[in-house]
Amino acid sequence: MGPGERVPFGLQLPGYPWDSMAPFQEIAARHPDGVVDLSIGTPVDPTPTLIRAALGAAADAHGYPTTHGTAALREAIAGWFARRRNVPGLDPQDILPTVGSKELVAWLPLLLGLGEGDVVVRPATAYPTYDIGAHLAGATAVAADSVAELPPGIRDRVRLVWINSPGNPTGEVLDVEQLRTVVDEARSLGAVVASDECYAELGWGQWDPSEGGSAVPSVLDPAVCGGSHHLLLAVYSLSKQSNLAGYRAAFTAGDPAIVASLVNSRKHAGMIVPYPVQEAMRVALGDDAHVEEQKDRYRRRRTLLVPALEEAGFTIHGSDGGLYLWARTGTPTWETIRALAELGILAGPGTFYGEAGEGFVRIALTGSDERVAAAVARLAAAPG
Repeated sequence: MGPGERVPFGLQLPGYPWDSMAPFQEIAARHPDGVVDLSIGTPVDPTPTLIRAALGAAADAHGYPTTHGTAALREAIAGWFARRRNVPGLDPQDILPTVGSKELVAWLPLLLGLGEGDVVVRPATAYPTYDIGAHLAGATAVAADSVAELPPGIRDRVRLVWINSPGNPTGEVLDVEQLRTVVDEARSLGAVVASDECYAELGWGQWDPSEGGSAVPSVLDPAVCGGSHHLLLAVYSLSKQSNLAGYRAAFTAGDPAIVASLVNSRKHAGMIVPYPVQEAMRVALGDDAHVEEQKDRYRRRRTLLVPALEEAGFTIHGSDGGLYLWARTGTPTWETIRALAELGILAGPGTFYGEAGEGFVRIALTGSDERVAAAVARLAAAPG
C-alpha cells in the first residue's frame, strides 16, 4: 500500500466457503427430478404448532426485552438441563439466551477479552466459525483434539478450548471420561472450556436412549466437571431439536462470573434475543414430545441413507450423533462433490472443516422424506 493510501473499510475475513459451491449447485440443478440438497443442514420440517402459538401470543412486545432473558425462560432452561442433560441444580442466574449459537461462537473470544498472543483451541476437524471467532478477537486459532499434544510455547498461551460433541461435521461423541480429560487439562492452564452441544439430543446407536443407549453427556454434568462449573460454558441451540433455525433461539450456561460478564457486555452491545423468541424458547423447552417426534424423522432418514451410501462405495466414519454422515470414497473431496452433483445431490465439502477433512464429504439428514428417498434411488442407480 502506497503513501497516503488508506486501509479498506471492512473486516479482513476469508471468503464465505459455501460460495464456492455455486458451480456444483448449477450441475445438480440440471437433474430432471430436481436437486436433493443435503449440504447445509438447515431444518426442512415444520416448526411445531405449540411453539408458533407461543411466538404469536407474545407478539405484543412493545417494550425492550432483557438481555439476560426473562426469569421464566431461564428457569425453563435450568429445568431442561436437569431433565434432559443430567445437570441438576443449575442456577437460572448462570444462564444467558443468545441470538442463535453461531453468534455466540463467533463473538465469544472477543467477549472473553481475548486478543493478540492468546490461543483458541478447536477440534482438528471443526465448524469454521471457531476460527473466525479467534480472528475477530485478534487471537490465534489452533487445530488440536487435545491440549496436551500442543508444544509448550503454544499450550501456555491457551485461553479458550472449544469442544463440539456430537461434532460437526464428524458426528463423533465424547464420553464422560474424554470430556473430563479436556476439562482437567484446560483448568490446569486457567483456560475456559466452551462446549458446543447443539446436537446433543440427536445421538445414535450407543448414544440413543430410545434404543437402549446412553444420553450424550454435557460438560456441565457433575461426572464431568466434579460439581463445579468454574471455567466452563455449555452452548446449546434449539435450531435442530425444535426446527427453530429461523428463530435464532439458543443459550449458554455455566461459570457464574463468566456469564455475568457476558450479560454486562451484551447489554452494552445490544445483543438481545427478542421477547417473542424468548417465549417460544420457554415453551419449546417444556415439551419433550416434539423433540422425540423430530428425532424419529431423522432416524428414519438416517436408516435409509447409511446403507444407500455404503452400497454406493462410501465408507462412513464417526457419525454417532448429529445431523450428518461423515463419509468418503477414497477420492479427493471435490471429485466426490462433483460426482454427487452429477446425480443431482449436493453434499458439504469436508475441506470446509479443516485440512483433516480432505477426502470427506458431509451429508445432511435434513432433506424431506421425499428428497431423501430420491437420493437413495439415485445412489442405487449410479454406475459402478
